[in-house]
Amino acid sequence: MLIIEPKLPGKFSEITARFDKKTRLDDYPANAYKYAELDKYSKKEVHEIAEDVLDKSRLSLETAQDKLWASKKYGVLIVLQGMDTAGKDGTIRHVMSGVNPQGCRVQCFKTPTTEEHAHDFLWRYGKVLPERGEIVIFNRSHYEDVLAVKVHPEYMEALPKELVDDCSPEFWQNRYQDISAWERHLARNGVLVLKFFLHISKNEQKRRLLERIDIEEKNWKISPADLKERTFWDQYTTAFEDAITNTSRMFAPWIIVPANDKKIARAIVADVIAKAIDNLDIEYPEVSQAQKDSLQEARRQLESEQ
Repeated sequence: MLIIEPKLPGKFSEITARFDKKTRLDDYPANAYKYAELDKYSKKEVHEIAEDVLDKSRLSLETAQDKLWASKKYGVLIVLQGMDTAGKDGTIRHVMSGVNPQGCRVQCFKTPTTEEHAHDFLWRYGKVLPERGEIVIFNRSHYEDVLAVKVHPEYMEALPKELVDDCSPEFWQNRYQDISAWERHLARNGVLVLKFFLHISKNEQKRRLLERIDIEEKNWKISPADLKERTFWDQYTTAFEDAITNTSRMFAPWIIVPANDKKIARAIVADVIAKAIDNLDIEYPEVSQAQKDSLQEARRQLESEQ
């Protein structure tokens, strides 16, 4: 089984959710500047550091992905979750900008289709898991079935009535166990699972929503549904805390990223992904002596061409 020990930047060494303790998001500042080690830097200096980390991590990720794709040994599943406006799309765009599109895929999940409703809740996610050598990013994920569905149990209308009527703590605990068992199965089969919660404050979400209203070019990013979901902020916070507490494991850790500052958040995510993939036991495939001899013969033939 893959055991992951994310090597985070020193300033953020405490943002991996504990495996043995109840997660309370209040214990993890959404504002990265509240981490004591940042006090001695100006905002400009912090951003320069973050941009440097992002640039170096993208270069490292480019090399690591090349070896990952060539070796066809492991797959990588990256899970991105967060409140609305947390910055999932921007994180994907900036962190993965240097990777080979041939070996990277982004999966988004909308309201389940009729076919998806006809299966168990993990079915549609299993269909799009990474192949060996591939990186797949879940922009939202199987966790919606213990987040949005927990906040809005009416979404489970396709389930047998006796199950829906029993939305007890035991019902959700069983779902957490199903998710952890599934992720353990993936780790045992060579899938590196990294999960990021982009943690923003309620005030920061308000600022970003107002920005989307005020800037015409961003109007398309906001809908009445976003504002409605904001009214469930406390319920979503509790749902995230419960999900992280019950599913952060060494084989599939949750990284709680302070995301009020997008540049810092992207640098952290890039750093974790690059180092985690680079720490895998992957190398370029070895070429046999016979193959080397064949290549040398091919060289001689090419060089002899008129």
